[in-house]
Amino acid sequence: MKILVYGAGAVGGYLGARLSHQKHQVSLVTREVTAEIVKANGLSISEAGRRDTTYPTVFTSVVEAFNEGQQYDLIILSMKSYDLTSSFDALVAFCPDPNMLITTQNGIGIEQPLAEHFGAQRVIAGSVTIPLRKQTSDHIVVEKDDRGLALAPTQTGQNIRQWAALFQKAGIITVIESDYHAMKWSKALLNMVGNATSAILNRKPGLLYKSDYIFNLEVQMLRETLRVMKAKKLKVIDLPGSPAKRLAFGIRRMPKPLLKPILTSIVASGRGNKMPSFQLDLTSGKGKSEVIFHNGAIAQAGQEVGVPTPVNTALNDILMKLTREELDWRDFDGRPKRLALEMKPYLNP
Repeated sequence: MKILVYGAGAVGGYLGARLSHQKHQVSLVTREVTAEIVKANGLSISEAGRRDTTYPTVFTSVVEAFNEGQQYDLIILSMKSYDLTSSFDALVAFCPDPNMLITTQNGIGIEQPLAEHFGAQRVIAGSVTIPLRKQTSDHIVVEKDDRGLALAPTQTGQNIRQWAALFQKAGIITVIESDYHAMKWSKALLNMVGNATSAILNRKPGLLYKSDYIFNLEVQMLRETLRVMKAKKLKVIDLPGSPAKRLAFGIRRMPKPLLKPILTSIVASGRGNKMPSFQLDLTSGKGKSEVIFHNGAIAQAGQEVGVPTPVNTALNDILMKLTREELDWRDFDGRPKRLALEMKPYLNP
């Protein structure tokens, strides 16, 4: 099978390498520096004490990937959520009639523009729960091997079994979910734990949870999210190795002293040794953040269904102001009281 991985970071590189090991013709679209290194050294995956190296074809642009009229059986979209719009434009220009697209981005609302333009029958929603670390440009480390990939159709009746089997045969735990909205919202629920607060304060969630104020803020944020999901009639579902239902039960029912170790455990097991993704966005200096597809999307959905979301709204706004350098990140560095001051107008309008 001919497969194009568009956006070969940690997730795209991992999926592409695993499929390449199964003798599929895999091509990666990635940055020029990374492309040169992978061309020279191959792409290595370390998992469960074993290191495998493969040599996929590497391109530095979509133009190059399609310049000889190439056709692909599958295109995996694995760029950052905020880069999908610009990538979408290039894809439309050079591949107006794709066979099948799979998204792997975190966040809510990713699939809609793709389904509207190409048709939902050509779009599969994906959620990757595997904690991955890009040790070098040509070496990706799997930090936990009990996680996997969830796939869901974006159109009722769409048969995606062959695509799930493709990844399963490549050694990736793969499950099929029936409701992609529930899948993506459940993944967002897990992603948001300790993410925005950690980015704003530049500290790991486990340390921040020692602050009662921050922990209470996290609980409020997640309760808002669950109320919006309930209003939208979306169920919380578990994903491979990721207990979203356990988290939801704890948020709804458990007293906070019992809930704190559960949240801390979910953060530690889900991210390995990495700082949360929103913090990595902030340090990248790109002026972009995936928070708009998480807390921001929750806030927007809350408005649509009449559910107040002051904490999600505040965290999205504050983090975006930091991203655009409208606020000085140094003022928030390890200072929950500074965050509390910025949150006040949202919580007490």
